[in-house]
Amino acid sequence: MTNLAFPPQQALVDEDEMLGQEITLLAGQINAANHRLLKLIARFDRRKAWSGGGTVRSCAHWLNWKCGIAMGAAREKVRVAQCLETLPLIDASFAAGEISYSKVRAMTRVATAANEDVLLAVALGGTASHVEKQVRLYRRYQRSEALEK
Repeated sequence: MTNLAFPPQQALVDEDEMLGQEITLLAGQINAANHRLLKLIARFDRRKAWSGGGTVRSCAHWLNWKCGIAMGAAREKVRVAQCLETLPLIDASFAAGEISYSKVRAMTRVATAANEDVLLAVALGGTASHVEKQVRLYRRYQRSEALEK
């Protein structure tokens, strides 16, 4: 609770602003690094470099074994990495650190060349939770469209 009799000192406000800026800068750098990781995963998977001469079952299994990524998360990383190859707008925004892996993961569940720009606009203007909600609504719409055919 703020005591208005003792307003925040300007030095603390400036430091808080600097901390916020540093956090958002680092988050953008982490987003760009996650993009790079997924691009490497896509290439690694395409080349089947994970196979180990037939001893490893999939790229996700290799990520689980070598990188300590849980199987479900590893499968999602491979799926998202493959999807990014067909979504240039989302790919570029992710590479620039403008959107998070959480948003990209959600968008790639329904993204196509036809709707990529709309999904990206939602991601740039909303939270990850908002993107998830829009993707769920889009999926529900797709299901109802399919039932009508």
